[in-house]
Amino acid sequence: MTSRIDMNTGLGPEVVPEGAFFFPIDGFDAPLDLGFLLLPRFTLLAFSAALDPLRIANQLAQKPLYRWTVYSETGGPVSSSSGMSMSVHNNLDALPKDMRLLVCSGNQGLTAASDATLARIRKHVRFGGKVGGICTGAATLARAGLLDSRTFTMHWENQPGFLEKFPELVPSPKRFEIDGDLWTCGGGAAATEMMLSIIQRDFGRDFAIVVSDMCLNGGDLEPRTAQRSSLSRALNTRNAKLVQVVQAMYHNIEEPLGFDELSEMTGLSRRQIERHFKQFLGESPTVVYRNIRLDRARALIVETDMTVSEIAAACGFNSTSILSIHYRERFGTSPSAQQHKK
Repeated sequence: MTSRIDMNTGLGPEVVPEGAFFFPIDGFDAPLDLGFLLLPRFTLLAFSAALDPLRIANQLAQKPLYRWTVYSETGGPVSSSSGMSMSVHNNLDALPKDMRLLVCSGNQGLTAASDATLARIRKHVRFGGKVGGICTGAATLARAGLLDSRTFTMHWENQPGFLEKFPELVPSPKRFEIDGDLWTCGGGAAATEMMLSIIQRDFGRDFAIVVSDMCLNGGDLEPRTAQRSSLSRALNTRNAKLVQVVQAMYHNIEEPLGFDELSEMTGLSRRQIERHFKQFLGESPTVVYRNIRLDRARALIVETDMTVSEIAAACGFNSTSILSIHYRERFGTSPSAQQHKK
C-alpha cells in the first residue's frame, strides 16, 4: 500500500488499473470517497476484501469511480493480525468532515482503538461524517457510543465477548447490515458482499454483477443471511432432533440444561439423545455441551477483561477449578495462562 497522497486534498490517489475487460459507466462526475481506519492487529483479509471490489470497479469502468484513503491514528504503519505491516495515507487529524470512515479491526476489537481515536470518531460523526465497521469495527463504534438503536453486525467469533461488554447492544447474525448511513459487516467474504451491494446501489445491478464475477463471487448479489453454516451442515446431519438439542446447548450456556429439560424440549429420551450424539458426533452429549461452554470461555478470555471466576460463572461452571481442569484438557493451557498471553 503506497503512502502517496494528493498534497492538495490529503486524500489517497485515484487508482485506475488497466484490465482486459471494460464496462462503460456514464454520468460519472467525481470519485466517491471512502476512508478506511486501520486499528492495531486489524484483519488483513477483511480489509482487502472490502477494498478490492472498489479497485475492480475502477478497473472495469476505466474511471476513478471510487477513491479510498487509508488512515491510522498517527499516520504511521499498522501491524495486521497476520504480522504484516501496512503503511497508510494519512492520520486521523486529516480526515475530511464529509468522509465515510470504515473502521477495520480484528480479535482485539474491544480494545484496539485508543481514547484519542474514539474521541476523533465521535467528533467526525458530530460534524456530519458517516461511519461503518469491518470485521470487529462495530466494537469501536459501540465504545464511541454510536450504535444505540442501530442495526449492526460484526464477526460471529467476537460477538460473545462483545455482548458481555455491551449487553444492551445485540449484533445481527447477518453477514452485513446497511442501516441508513451505517455500514457494518462480519469481515472476510462478507466485506466483499457489502461492497458489491454498495456498487449495485451506486452504478446498477449489471455493473455490480460483473464486479462480482471479477471477484469470483459467483455473480449472486442477494445477501446471504447467516454468517455461520447451519448446524445441520456443521454437524453433517439432517437429524432435526439432534440439531435442536445442539441449538439448545448453544442458547443455554450460563445455565446449562439438564437431560430432563433436553428430553422434554425434543421428545427424545435420554438414551435416544445419547445414541444420536454417539452416532453422528462420536461423543457423548455431556462432552459436546462442555466443549461448547469451554469454547465460549476461551472467547471471553481472549476478547474481554473478565476475571476467570466471572468467566466460569458466565459459562456454567460451578468453580474456577472445574473450569481450569477442563480448559487445560481441551486447550493444553490454563485460563490464567491464556489471559497472560494477550
